[in-house]
Amino acid sequence: MVKLLNVYPTPFDLYFCFFLLPAQNCSHILQGPNGTIQSPGFPYGYPNYANCTWTITAEEQNRIQLVFQSFALEEDFDVLSIYDGLPQQGNLRTRLTGFQLPAPIVSTGVVLSLWLVSDYAVSAQGFQANYEVLPSHTCGNPGRLQNGIQQGTTFSIGDKVRYSCNPGFFLEGHALLTCHANSENSASWDFPLPFCRADDACGGTLRGQSGIISSPHFPLEYGNNADCTWTILAEPGDTIALVFMDFQLEDGYDVLEVAGTEGSSLWFTGMNLPAPVISSKNWLRLHFTSDGNHRQKGFSAQYQGKCSLAESVCIYTLLS
Repeated sequence: MVKLLNVYPTPFDLYFCFFLLPAQNCSHILQGPNGTIQSPGFPYGYPNYANCTWTITAEEQNRIQLVFQSFALEEDFDVLSIYDGLPQQGNLRTRLTGFQLPAPIVSTGVVLSLWLVSDYAVSAQGFQANYEVLPSHTCGNPGRLQNGIQQGTTFSIGDKVRYSCNPGFFLEGHALLTCHANSENSASWDFPLPFCRADDACGGTLRGQSGIISSPHFPLEYGNNADCTWTILAEPGDTIALVFMDFQLEDGYDVLEVAGTEGSSLWFTGMNLPAPVISSKNWLRLHFTSDGNHRQKGFSAQYQGKCSLAESVCIYTLLS
């Protein structure tokens, strides 16, 4: 007698798949002036249920630069998280997924961590990255642009790097980056890496003292597979206040990342209205992504520059 299997999984089947099958765990501690990190099985594909961490440590008065040579993860489901320090939530720097080569990442301290998690089905080639320990007084390579050109090959205090785009693309962000010394005996670029935007892509560079940023088609639903980046630039010495008026994203799948605040990037998803955001420098960058399923109303936010003297006044003005 042949026993037919149930076509539809029972709750027990789902429990078995998600909780009883063992994860492919790995953990690595990396030291030394440089090295290479690869996902398990690279370049032939990482396993399902991967759960791997890499923690890079350097000596005092140094920082760590991570440069990707290859990157391919199942989009939205397999994720590489980068932490500026140990792999703890408060140290989250960015979450990477999909098939676009990420920009170089430079730690602010002597520890940089990576955490790869894959789901139960479908994998991709994986990733390979080189790391290098740098003196704290250097900024590190800010990165090359897809569809763009980088001019400048030294990255110490006072050095400048200029960017331009290939024909058919427009530069969004600041074209000239300068490596500045910070008060905490380190250095950083004065602006984030710009990017080259196709003419019909969403996002843009905003330079006025105030304005509004909204998801595509707001207050109607945004589209699937959106990928929008806005960069707000203020005058040197000023900070920027960002206040949300409306916020409705598919929880856990459609995400707004806000960079340019003190510490790690902020991540917003779901239906709760985020608290006001204040930049730590004279720029803020908003990166909105949506997946291939379900849509919501989106978000709308006001920004106000010239907040160097009274940040609370900026927020009050936007809320009133």
